[in-house]
Amino acid sequence: MSRALLLLFPALFLLITCQQSDDKAQSLIEQAIKAHGGDAWQNKQIAFNFRNYHLVLAHQKGHFHYERTHRDSTGTTVREVLTNESFRRTLNGRLQILDTTEYGRYSRAVNSVAYFVLLPFKLRDPAVIAEHVGESTVDGQRYDKVRVRFRAEGGGKDHGDTFYYWFNQKTHTMDYLAYSEGGARFRKAINPVVVGGIRFQDYINYQGAKNGTSSVEHYDQQYAAGKLTELSRIEQKNLLVTPLP
Repeated sequence: MSRALLLLFPALFLLITCQQSDDKAQSLIEQAIKAHGGDAWQNKQIAFNFRNYHLVLAHQKGHFHYERTHRDSTGTTVREVLTNESFRRTLNGRLQILDTTEYGRYSRAVNSVAYFVLLPFKLRDPAVIAEHVGESTVDGQRYDKVRVRFRAEGGGKDHGDTFYYWFNQKTHTMDYLAYSEGGARFRKAINPVVVGGIRFQDYINYQGAKNGTSSVEHYDQQYAAGKLTELSRIEQKNLLVTPLP
């Protein structure tokens, strides 16, 4: 065997292992999914209000349909629909022609709301690369910390994003999360409620100091030290879950 091949094999092994979730992280995610309702979100339609938007999320047989509607400042009804295949935006029923930048901005905005509402179920996505990166104590409870990144294939335009999730070692619920893309944030789950067999939860949204240098990986420590500032509340109101035919 050539020296070049011998040198190549370790690099290939590293690349392959870095593209896989570790067993500990995968087990924690599956436990969290079970604690939040298991597969109860499949073949269901989830409707709720988020700020001035009304959203309807549906998953059925591997297909998803996310719809967001609202009235803008001029009274125009804006309807946005994201599916596996496409994204459409209409103004008072008329299809809007979007350039590449607009298409990406609006579709990601719809997907982002759906993503956070459907956590931790979304962590079962094939594009997810999850790693157990340690344990910590937050608000007197012990947690396992998992870092999540995404494969370029299937991970969408934001496949370079990195998230951190804290899973309660007793209840297995996902009680905290953090991310840096679009602004460093740390979210604490509050007001859990079970609707249609699915556990939903609101969040207190925190931000770090503008001149801070701490990685979001350590935002649990920053939170415990009182160094994070509440920025907003993430709340889903008037939740309604109905089975799909």
